[in-house]
Amino acid sequence: MSFAFIEAEKASLPISRMCQTLGVSQSGFFAWRERPACQRQRQDMVYLAHIRTAFALSNGTYGSPRMHRDLIDDGHRIGRHRTVRLMRENGLVARQKRRFKRTTDSQHVWPVAPNLIA
Repeated sequence: MSFAFIEAEKASLPISRMCQTLGVSQSGFFAWRERPACQRQRQDMVYLAHIRTAFALSNGTYGSPRMHRDLIDDGHRIGRHRTVRLMRENGLVARQKRRFKRTTDSQHVWPVAPNLIA
């Protein structure tokens, strides 16, 4: 977590000062930067690409339960909480359906038209 912060802020502050403040070694930071992504991170990136595609196709209406079901239907083996975490970390929030606004006013003062058919 500290290394990710240092990577994000390296343009504004010196790396050596941030490492000293956070209590980590510079060599540890540079080793972390050169280390390849682990299997879980690579799989998360694959799932995230599918989630973003499905989210865009749904016009932002798919929440995590529906997104999880969609991924399972597509043949991906992913847990419900992993789907929730990936969506939350990337700011993918489903739009809420708006309440239907009634426009008919039945309590008006005008007379009701007579029933000419019956």
